[in-house]
Amino acid sequence: MKIMGKLFLWLVVVPITVITALQLYFFAQIWWWVDHNPGTTSFMRQQESALRDRDPSAAIRFTWVPYARISPNLKRAIIAAEDSHFSEHEGVDWQSLEKAYAKNAKKGKVVAGGSTITQQLAKNLFLSGDRSYVRKAQEFVIAYMLEFWMDKERIFEIYL
Repeated sequence: MKIMGKLFLWLVVVPITVITALQLYFFAQIWWWVDHNPGTTSFMRQQESALRDRDPSAAIRFTWVPYARISPNLKRAIIAAEDSHFSEHEGVDWQSLEKAYAKNAKKGKVVAGGSTITQQLAKNLFLSGDRSYVRKAQEFVIAYMLEFWMDKERIFEIYL
């Protein structure tokens, strides 16, 4: 019986604890970013690392631009190109995902993503660009957290 208890601990309790701790980390970061600007994102750190492989002194520099100062034309263009239902969904646009899945199945390879601006922000803030079902599931969870705590303007501001 002791072996079954240890097996249960390592196969069930430990993974659930690790996953819960990771979600709490994401939750705390998102809550903080409601009124504080992120210093860097996972995407920025990955790009900087790739740059430093070629030039060790390379650094990414950026200037934060508040939502009010972002061009309305740029806002409309990004929404039109990336997520035309941005103001209507709660982080995940299931219809767009279904269309992308059908398109990819027809072509036999990934040609369309179907991710919303919120999902892309979730990926850029926390995740790698790797394509996997686990990463996509985590992206869904983070997208819903972002939509729960932030208004659309804040999500869009951080995204840009």
